[in-house]
Amino acid sequence: MKNGSRLATLGGVVVAGALALSACGSDNNSGSSASEAPKGNIDCAKGTVNAAGSSAQKNAVEEWSKLFAAKCAGANLNYNPAGSGAGIASFNSGQVSFAGSDSALKPPEAAAAQKRCQGSPALNLPMVVGPIGVVYNVDGADSLKLSPETLAGIFAGKIKTWNDPAIAKENAGAKLSGPIKPIYRADESGTTENFTKYLKATAPGAWTWEPAKKWPNGVGQGATKSDGVSAQVKSTKGAISYVELSFATNNSLKTADIKNGAGEYTKLSPETASKAVAGAKVVGTGNDVALKIDYTTKEPGAYPIVLVTYEIACEKGLPAEQSKFVKSFLTYTSSADGQKILTNLGYAPLPDSVLTKVQGSVKALS
Repeated sequence: MKNGSRLATLGGVVVAGALALSACGSDNNSGSSASEAPKGNIDCAKGTVNAAGSSAQKNAVEEWSKLFAAKCAGANLNYNPAGSGAGIASFNSGQVSFAGSDSALKPPEAAAAQKRCQGSPALNLPMVVGPIGVVYNVDGADSLKLSPETLAGIFAGKIKTWNDPAIAKENAGAKLSGPIKPIYRADESGTTENFTKYLKATAPGAWTWEPAKKWPNGVGQGATKSDGVSAQVKSTKGAISYVELSFATNNSLKTADIKNGAGEYTKLSPETASKAVAGAKVVGTGNDVALKIDYTTKEPGAYPIVLVTYEIACEKGLPAEQSKFVKSFLTYTSSADGQKILTNLGYAPLPDSVLTKVQGSVKALS
């Protein structure tokens, strides 16, 4: 196993061990206490394991790591929130034991992952529902309402001012003005991929680009990682962007109400996000639990812009000590104890229909 310094080259900061996780802190300001450490029977593993990937799940992984270490003395996880693309690349090159990703592996990535797993498939294991908030920094609207068409028009560069008729029509009585300043993720990101999937699915007339981890047009200004996007929006008057609920909450950013397929402008919350994911279809085979989200959901009260963040893990093929650690850790994160901490961190827990499948797949890791 490569050491933590190698991971630093991926562009993130490696958090070393449970004590450092607690001291350096996630962006979460209302984390769980040590009393919420897992109470059930866990086949604890010892040692240090490296993982990397999604910055969307950083706050969840850091809290899980802290509580897991409180239960399993000597178990340390170094998680580098380098972004989904970098995490998958690091996993496929053998630098880390598992990866976090905001989208399931694509066929070329899956082929490389199977080779890395000594011929065994790499499983996509949903672990966190990460609602994507449309965050903004403009005076005159404490509760901004946006339809998919208007949102796509903004990020396509067609709607350029806050007093555009399309925005005014959806926000009667609001007094908005000034230029719109879109902020996008500059690094490869599963959050970007999910956001562009949403735009393509719901407003294909206004959004003509294909979904991608890399922001596909030159509209706006780029910022790196979820932390960078949040900071840029907070410091820029007229800004609008997309970021996970946990980062919006922790940075006190306003989130827009988004019109869903049922015609409702829905507020962002863990509960409304879970309603959208409950209707997702499992498209993976065997123990793979890759999901397809219905961004056009007509489920009443469902907030439609969500991502499911996965752990990418070898079904078989890891060295024994790494395999035991990964299985032990993911057994905890997919348990009731692991899932119950997510809401306070700005995430949504997996719906029971999905969680049951994930727990069965984790048991199959060896």
